Amino acid sequence: MHYNYKISEWEDLSRDELHACLRLRIDVFVVEQDCPYSELDGKDHNSLHIFSEHVDIQKGNPVEAYLRIVKPGFSYKEPSIGRVAISKSARGKGLGKELMIKALKECANRWPNSGVRISAQEYLIKFYEDLGFKVCSATYLEDAIPHVQMFKE
Repeated sequence: MHYNYKISEWEDLSRDELHACLRLRIDVFVVEQDCPYSELDGKDHNSLHIFSEHVDIQKGNPVEAYLRIVKPGFSYKEPSIGRVAISKSARGKGLGKELMIKALKECANRWPNSGVRISAQEYLIKFYEDLGFKVCSATYLEDAIPHVQMFKE
């Protein structure tokens, strides 16, 4: 399955786009993962937002695929991909990989030769390794969920 994706700076997100992106993030990271931690961490203003465009977000629907790229210097010295979320109904169709490939290309275009660093949930290590990331830290807890830091040259 291929979706059309939009890449947007914070200030260019429409009200409906912002709502649709945050709704998916909260549905996945707060409700589904039962993680009652603040989803809004202050980094969205310094990020690129990549999301699927095929649903009618004007009716309050969440997007089906989303991630953000935190610009260099805000999470790490390199760009950082995070908040990767696919709606329950769209999982298993390759959207996560498709979205990550789009994000990696965007990072390479905007910040060539900088590499990309992520904080990955431990159960997703293989998924990210298949995209060329390597584990570069011991396991740590982030919002009570085991994570590892990973880096891709």
